[in-house]
Amino acid sequence: MKGKIIRGLIYSFLISGAAGPALAQGERELAQEYFKTGDCDKATTLYNTYLQSDFDRLSLRNYVECMQRLKKWSEAEQFLKKRTKTNQEHAGWYQLYWGALLEAQGKAQDGLKKYRQAIASLGEGIDQNREMAEEFRRLQHPELSLIALNDARTKAKRSDLFQLEVASIYKELNEPEKMIDELLSYGTRYQNVQIVQNMFQDFLKGEKEQLLLEKILYERIQAYPNEGFYNELLIWYQVQKKDFYKAFVQERALDKRFNHKGERLYNLGMLALQNEDYASSGQIFDYIIKEYQKENIYSVARRMAIFAREQQVRNTFPINQEEVSKLVKQYHKLLDDLGINPRTVAVLRNLASLHAFYQNDFEKAVAALDTAIQAGKQDPLFVDHCKLDLGDIYLLKGEPWEASLLYSQVEKSQKDNVLGYDAKLRNAKLHYYKGDFDLAKEVLNILKKATTREIANDANDLSLLIMDNTGLDSSEVAMRAFANIELLLFQNNTHEALDSLQAMLKQYPKHSLTDELLWMAAKTYVKLDSTDAALKNLFDLYNQFGHDILGDDALFEIARLHEEKLNNRELAMKYYQELLEKYPGSIFIAEARKRFRTLRGDLVN
Repeated sequence: MKGKIIRGLIYSFLISGAAGPALAQGERELAQEYFKTGDCDKATTLYNTYLQSDFDRLSLRNYVECMQRLKKWSEAEQFLKKRTKTNQEHAGWYQLYWGALLEAQGKAQDGLKKYRQAIASLGEGIDQNREMAEEFRRLQHPELSLIALNDARTKAKRSDLFQLEVASIYKELNEPEKMIDELLSYGTRYQNVQIVQNMFQDFLKGEKEQLLLEKILYERIQAYPNEGFYNELLIWYQVQKKDFYKAFVQERALDKRFNHKGERLYNLGMLALQNEDYASSGQIFDYIIKEYQKENIYSVARRMAIFAREQQVRNTFPINQEEVSKLVKQYHKLLDDLGINPRTVAVLRNLASLHAFYQNDFEKAVAALDTAIQAGKQDPLFVDHCKLDLGDIYLLKGEPWEASLLYSQVEKSQKDNVLGYDAKLRNAKLHYYKGDFDLAKEVLNILKKATTREIANDANDLSLLIMDNTGLDSSEVAMRAFANIELLLFQNNTHEALDSLQAMLKQYPKHSLTDELLWMAAKTYVKLDSTDAALKNLFDLYNQFGHDILGDDALFEIARLHEEKLNNRELAMKYYQELLEKYPGSIFIAEARKRFRTLRGDLVN
């Protein structure tokens, strides 16, 4: 193919005859093809002829590179020397590639001298400065690239030129403070937060650089209190670090200054909630409640403040029943104050969940959802959410057929919708709990193609669990027992589930489910605040199956329990360090590194 292209170019070259421009263009294109194929002898002959009468930077670069490969140092220098004298308009480029030629011969100082002459030869315009700066970066000389751009600034008498390019060069030169200064200067000048955020996202990989940015931003906010850009950037930085309380402090200042009426604070509160910082989320919503009692945001903020505390209670083990009772009272107070209306019907769903899963009061739970369905009947999506909740409650009560009926109703009414896929997944789990693995797999295979990653992943995980642990014996006794334990845990029959877990571990000591059983037992003991029992199962899992998929999960949980429950900093650091070294691809790497450094004191200001 390459031969045909070159023959075609030669033909074009020949038939172009004496037509000057066409001939020159033909020479350039043919030389380029020879260069691509590595035939430098033919390429340089054509480039030499072409460059005698025309200038083309790419051709000049290729010519010099070829002469370097051929080691025709003297001939190349004579050519560049002559062209530098006869073509003053482009003398800078000839000197630049002359410098590259000298550097390739090991004459670094002579090359540097030519590079500097190249910059000095540039005219009054600044476009060539940018092009030359790019070429110096290609030649791995960022320091010269910086000189070229600063020369443009001097000529134009503008220190704000090429700020993004200069910032990028300072990154290469490992001068983070100057890099940050350039980007902040650009950001305040053009108020383009998004571009600056993207640049910092790429540049600030090291923790020292990140802390430097935080320090500089605090200094700028104090020095320029009316410049909101610095606050905006600091909020973004703190959200990236998942330090939502610090982000709240800055967002609160912007909210007052620019009269956002709590809207951005609400978004931050929701973001904190999604990232499981329930304490900060609750504080943010409390502030909105205090400041905006007459705004539309007030009622939803009240609900979310209670919901944030509810999530904190749900994720603090063992579950504090007194706190659950407080949450129920707070939700009832909210309904008494605001009434049951489209803005508060979601509260009834929260109440039903607390009644069913934490108070075992199924009658109140069903009554709350019936009221919610009646009050929110104009919103079919909300009604179907309530039906899924009802299905879960019937499953809690041990009435799987009623649960399946409700799930199927939502499947039908929300077909090809996220909620419909959710309903289908719950039905698949119900089949699994009942031991109908073939039917469960049929549904799960459909869900693997679901549009939402979370549902597709859940379906894939359950499908793999079933496939990996069925067919090992004709009765599938072990898998049925395991599925039943999962149902017991869902129904909050925790102690009965643990008894079954221990019995299975004794009965099937080398079964393919052993690692799953140990992991399930450990998680259950954690919820019961039985740290010693949890650690025993975790160490068994790690020691026996550290090479398998749950190895890093077990090690991270071992480290976390030593940190949070046993207050043993040294051992926690040891296990976090072990995870970092042994499982570099783990999803826990970022969190483990953060916790390790915090324990070591790196982040202490």
